[in-house]
Amino acid sequence: MTDSANPSGPLAGLRVLEFGQIAAGPFAGSLLADLGADVVKIERPDGGDGMRAWPPLSANDAGEAFSENFASLNRNKRSAAFDLKDPDDLARLRRLAAVADVVVENFRAGVLDRLGLGYDALSADNPKLVYCSISGYGQTGPYAAKGAFDVTVQGMSGIMSVTGEDGAPPVKCGVPVGDFCAGLYAAYTIAVAVMQARATGRGTRIDCSMLGSLIGIAALQTSEYFGTGIAPKALGSAHPRNAPYQAFRASDDYFVIAAGNDRLYHEVCNAVGRPELAADPRFASQLLRARNQAELVALLQPEFLTRTAAEWLQEMDARGVPCAPINDYPQVLGDPQVAHLGLVRPLDLPNGVQTRTTGFPVLMSGYDFQIHRPPPPLGAHTDDVLEDWL
Repeated sequence: MTDSANPSGPLAGLRVLEFGQIAAGPFAGSLLADLGADVVKIERPDGGDGMRAWPPLSANDAGEAFSENFASLNRNKRSAAFDLKDPDDLARLRRLAAVADVVVENFRAGVLDRLGLGYDALSADNPKLVYCSISGYGQTGPYAAKGAFDVTVQGMSGIMSVTGEDGAPPVKCGVPVGDFCAGLYAAYTIAVAVMQARATGRGTRIDCSMLGSLIGIAALQTSEYFGTGIAPKALGSAHPRNAPYQAFRASDDYFVIAAGNDRLYHEVCNAVGRPELAADPRFASQLLRARNQAELVALLQPEFLTRTAAEWLQEMDARGVPCAPINDYPQVLGDPQVAHLGLVRPLDLPNGVQTRTTGFPVLMSGYDFQIHRPPPPLGAHTDDVLEDWL
């Protein structure tokens, strides 16, 4: 791993100012940085991004600690520290924005406008600027000024209504999907807008909301409601259109199978020694199995208790039935397929501690993802950025 001033990649040469905090904005910035963009993270001098204080904090022998959470979203970036209350620093930021290709920010709606760093002000000096704002509910509308965190938008978006077990208290998704889906949508739209700006000479304003992003990924649930008028409900690990398509308990642990068509269902019936279930009129089609899945599960579950999860996974793999263990993160990060894909990479923290991180997860011919810059100490590149860009 090197601190390269000239990273390679499909976005090499793209200049990005990231006014990012915690997750959504920094994740969007990290996706661009991983593909070669020069992403400059703008932070306040007194503490910087709040995620710098999030544990786990890995310390060196001198006791200098660095956040591994922060490192996971801010590798391959540079950090520049500016005081947004200082007129001179604001003037420097406007000069940087005048030569930037992209600004990405996730402040509450209107904050950067009041500082003279909004789209209207910056695009007047840089018409090709692509300016992406990520927020909970969007830049306009009745909720524009409403505060948002991942869990509140999961609740607002409908995601929590279909997560967990039917009739149980609401639970959020264990991964912060509101933040990270917004970051994904933002980075994708930024790439498209940059192409348009290069072709037309005109940039654009991107308004990416966490609410819209979570509704966007819920296409199956929203179309179910539009088509039936009935609200989708939580089904645990089950599926409204397929069965058996869920987790089952073996003699020692849980495992999951996905028999998504008639042939796979027949294989499951034969695997558990109940071939007659394949001809049962209640389960004669995918639609009927989904409709009667409670009865089907009641018949299959006792059979699965007779063998271990590993034995059932071996049996289902041999029959071509999609199946998987219920891994925790130590298990999946140590999996041979994850190793084959190169998803876990070594990472050096600025304090000298060696750790690991997950790499850019999509493979591209002609481009080998690298961590060319370690996560930056606060403000480490302020002078370099001013010299390089200006």
